[in-house]
Amino acid sequence: MEERTRAYLRGRFRDHYRRTEITLPPEANEREWGYIPWTEGPKTRMVRHRSLLELGSLEDFLERERPQHVYFSVGRYRDPGANSMSAKDWRSSDLVFDLDADHLPSVTLGEDSYAEMLEKCKDALFRLLDFLEDDFAFEDLEVVFSGGRGYHVHVRDECVQQLESDHRREIVDYVRGIGLEYDALIETETVAGLGRKTPTQRRHLSINGGWGRRTHRRFMDYVDDLLDLEEDAALEKLQSFDGIGEGKAQATLNAARNNRTELEAGNVTVHTAVSQLAERFAGRAVEADNAPIDEPVTTDTNRLIRLPGSLHGGSALETRRIDRNNLAEFDPLVDAVPETFRGHEIAVDVNRGGKVELGGDIFTVQEGDQSLPEYVAMFLMARGRAEKEKE
Repeated sequence: MEERTRAYLRGRFRDHYRRTEITLPPEANEREWGYIPWTEGPKTRMVRHRSLLELGSLEDFLERERPQHVYFSVGRYRDPGANSMSAKDWRSSDLVFDLDADHLPSVTLGEDSYAEMLEKCKDALFRLLDFLEDDFAFEDLEVVFSGGRGYHVHVRDECVQQLESDHRREIVDYVRGIGLEYDALIETETVAGLGRKTPTQRRHLSINGGWGRRTHRRFMDYVDDLLDLEEDAALEKLQSFDGIGEGKAQATLNAARNNRTELEAGNVTVHTAVSQLAERFAGRAVEADNAPIDEPVTTDTNRLIRLPGSLHGGSALETRRIDRNNLAEFDPLVDAVPETFRGHEIAVDVNRGGKVELGGDIFTVQEGDQSLPEYVAMFLMARGRAEKEKE
């Protein structure tokens, strides 16, 4: 990036901060603060181990320094400005989750557009929130668009504040489905059968929540699709599984037809063949429903995380808090475009053209000198795809 471009971005970041009111995180004075300035050269330099007291008024700091990136710690400390973690004297930490489109199994780098990557990341975000709100019943959540390629979720319930890294890793393993065993999803109840002297044990797949519910949902979708098919097609579908031959396929199909109501209630053990089929859907549920979060972010009690309301130096988009009720309608490529950069055009020299979807429009940008809406030009310059044209 040329100094002319860097200076322009710095100046416009300052203009944005002059007109933007940023809400501080809870207990902001107890958190460590860090930032990355606009420096020359390919390497970025993090300035950290700062307290809010050292920075002064956040509004004045942002206007004065115009940083490329701004961060605060998930941890709270007695002395957040100390130069070593041990000297800071840790007190508590939020539980934070990071979803990055670059790391999603469903994203194909080099093929998916930026908009497609963000859409897939939003799908993963809904799966994560399903775990946090339904399985863990967390209530104090803040959802944030990172300004780059993903989303952050901050959990601030009192029950998570003292969790050590090992306990946070157990939460990571759960939402990612790591080590999930089908037998752990099975509940056993004692049934006193009519005319029986000895009670028997009945095994049910847990369907009230958690991975049992997800497994059951995937299994029943498969069963219903199976029952909608002609017999030959249904048998062929069943035999696509390893270890299911013609005889077992017929037994499974008959059991599914005769016990649909029992299966819906979670009694997948009505027949050995059905039980063995249901077991295969635990893995399918993990593959389809897990939340592919970035583990080191969640397990690190000292992590620095991007400040909501600040600008992302790699996109010139805003790191945006999102109201949970408005999440479905939130479009990061529209809603995170700063108003400061709308309404006029600037001249830039594009070195890497292509399609840019931003602000509700799709631009086909050619290489060379041209005039573009400033928010598009800012995006291209921040991503290293354009330089500010000489005045």
